[in-house]
Amino acid sequence: MQQKRNIQIIEWEDLDKRKFYSFGVFMTMTIRATVYPATLIRTRLQVQRGKSLYSGTFDAFFKILRTEGVRGLYRGFLVNTFTLISGQAYITTYELVRKYVSHYSEDNTVKSLVAGGSASLVAQSITVPIDVVSQQLMMQGQGEHLTRFRLNSNTDGGKPKKVFGQTRNIMAQIFAVDGFRGFYRGYVASLLTYIPNSAVWWPFYHFYAEQLSNLAPSDCPHLILQAMAGPLAAATASTVTNPMDVVRARVQVEGRTSVIETFRQLIKEEGFWGLTKGLSARIISSTPTAIVMVVGYETLKKLSLRPELVDSRHW
Repeated sequence: MQQKRNIQIIEWEDLDKRKFYSFGVFMTMTIRATVYPATLIRTRLQVQRGKSLYSGTFDAFFKILRTEGVRGLYRGFLVNTFTLISGQAYITTYELVRKYVSHYSEDNTVKSLVAGGSASLVAQSITVPIDVVSQQLMMQGQGEHLTRFRLNSNTDGGKPKKVFGQTRNIMAQIFAVDGFRGFYRGYVASLLTYIPNSAVWWPFYHFYAEQLSNLAPSDCPHLILQAMAGPLAAATASTVTNPMDVVRARVQVEGRTSVIETFRQLIKEEGFWGLTKGLSARIISSTPTAIVMVVGYETLKKLSLRPELVDSRHW
C-alpha cells in the first residue's frame, strides 16, 4: 500500500532525450500562449502608480479588451516566444543538477531546492533581455505613458512591419539610451525574484503532492494529485516572492538602476500594500500555468520514459 501511495519521480537518466525535447517545445509554447494575457496584465498593474490606470486584475482585463482588443492582450508575445530557449535550458539544468546533487544527498527537498535555484539562474540569464523588450511592448497602448519608450508612428504601416518593426523600434531605442547593458536592466532583481521562486516552488510541489497522496484514496491517479499540488506550490512561491517581482518590473520598465532605491520608493509612495501589487494577477496566471505545466511536464516525462522502463512503473 505504501509503495502505491508514494509519488514516483522520473529522473533524468530514465528519459529518452529525443522525445523529451521534441514534446517539451510544444508543451512550453502552449503554456506561454495560455497565460500570456495574465502576464501582460500583471506587468501593467505592477508598474502603474496606485490605481491610476486599473483598479485590479479584472478591471485591467476588460479595459484592455475594450480599448485594444484581443491583440492588446498579446502585445510583445512574438518576442516572448524566444523564451522557449530559456525554457529548455531551465528543464535541462533542473534535471541535470538533480542528478548531480543525488550523488551527495538523497533528500528530495535538497535536490529540488538546489536544482530549482540553479535552473532559474541559467534561464534568467537568457530570459532577461527578452523580458526587457517584451515588457516595453506590453506597456504600449494604454500603458505607454508609464514607460520610457514609445513606438514611433511610422511602424504602423504594413502588417510585417508592424509585427517586427515594433520590436526593432523598441530595441533600437533601448540600445540608443542604455547601450547593451540596457538589455540586462533588472538582471539582479530578476535573479532575486526567480531564483527563490523556483527554489521554493519545486520543494513545495513535491511536499504538497506527497501530503495529498497520504489523504487521497490509494487508487487515485498520481497525475491528479500532482495537478493539485502544482497550483498550491505556485501560490506559495508567488506570495513569497511577489515583493521582489514588483521591484523587478519597475526597474526594467522605468529604467531604474538601484533595486534598493526602487524598493524604498515603493514603500514610501504606496506603503507595504504596494508589495502586493499584481499578486492576484500573478496567482491567477500561475494557477493555470502550474496545472498545465505539471500535467504537461509529468505526462511529457512519462511519454519520454525509456521503453525498457515503462512496464516497471505504476501510476
